[in-house]
Amino acid sequence: MRLALAEAAAAGARGEIPVGAVVLDPLGEVLSMAGNDRESAADPTAHAEVLALRRAAALRGQWRLGGCTLVVTLEPCTMCAGAAVLARVDRIVYGATDEKGGAVGSLWDVVRDRRLNHRPEVVMGVLAEECGEVLKRFFATRRIR
Repeated sequence: MRLALAEAAAAGARGEIPVGAVVLDPLGEVLSMAGNDRESAADPTAHAEVLALRRAAALRGQWRLGGCTLVVTLEPCTMCAGAAVLARVDRIVYGATDEKGGAVGSLWDVVRDRRLNHRPEVVMGVLAEECGEVLKRFFATRRIR
């Protein structure tokens, strides 16, 4: 999660919403890392999770990321939760919950929907306060302007 927080900080420094993601291989080694890049890329899908999953898949040379763990500072949205399911990650670990748009238990629970053919394990609340503070500080500075 500390690596994901570093990616979030870098994203925030670029003016992006500070969310960071890391994909770990089955042995816990880092496959990829990313921070949000929607503003810079002018791409609505450039969420940290999607970028990290894309990079990990490219590195592995396949879209299936079985055995891997997606670590992210904020609870994934519906798009990112869906991407994690489609990538077949074994586990999603996240920090802060997203009551307004979270799709891993808060607003929706995409990843545990029994109708889907893959349901990753979920570990929530890892460094939740720290992850939430990064976002709160970012938005507090935006409101002042």
